[in-house]
Amino acid sequence: MTVSEPLPELEPDTPMAQVLKRYPGAQRALFARYHIGGCSSCGFRPDETLAEVCARNEDVSVTEAIGFIQESHEKDASLMVSPQDLQTLMKDSANLRLIDLRTREEHEAVKIPGSILLSQELMNEAFQSWDKSQPVVLYDHTGSRSLDATAYFIGHGFSEARALEGGIDGFSQMIDPSLPRYRIEIDD
Repeated sequence: MTVSEPLPELEPDTPMAQVLKRYPGAQRALFARYHIGGCSSCGFRPDETLAEVCARNEDVSVTEAIGFIQESHEKDASLMVSPQDLQTLMKDSANLRLIDLRTREEHEAVKIPGSILLSQELMNEAFQSWDKSQPVVLYDHTGSRSLDATAYFIGHGFSEARALEGGIDGFSQMIDPSLPRYRIEIDD
């Protein structure tokens, strides 16, 4: 699911795994407003329902939490740029900064042309000397982590920071099929 798709329904008995699948920014939203899901003391299990999580976290109103998750989702959508819009930006904006959030190995294996790998040094340079009114697009593999980084850049004054919807994987599928697609295997 992408952020620009219609908002799926949430119910009090929706398991948290489904909440997070339907609303990728839900954990960030719940933590920001209610301090839910950010650490071991306020974390939740994937099989817990939204109502159960709200009840054991100071009895937060589940209706209010659902509304806030949906509102946050809409704000997340405003921070996204589609692969098609990125393609246009790449053609039309000489000042575009395209930042890759993935690992060095992933970046060296496949990257969107013109992108630069985020490092601590690059971040320091950006925050100290880049024009913060120019477009910056951040991307990862599938678009799952780039919103957090985009919010961080916006918090440091980058008014035109955006996250690439679907990450490099979405860009490869929709814009540049010459970019190899890949899966990350995680050992258990």
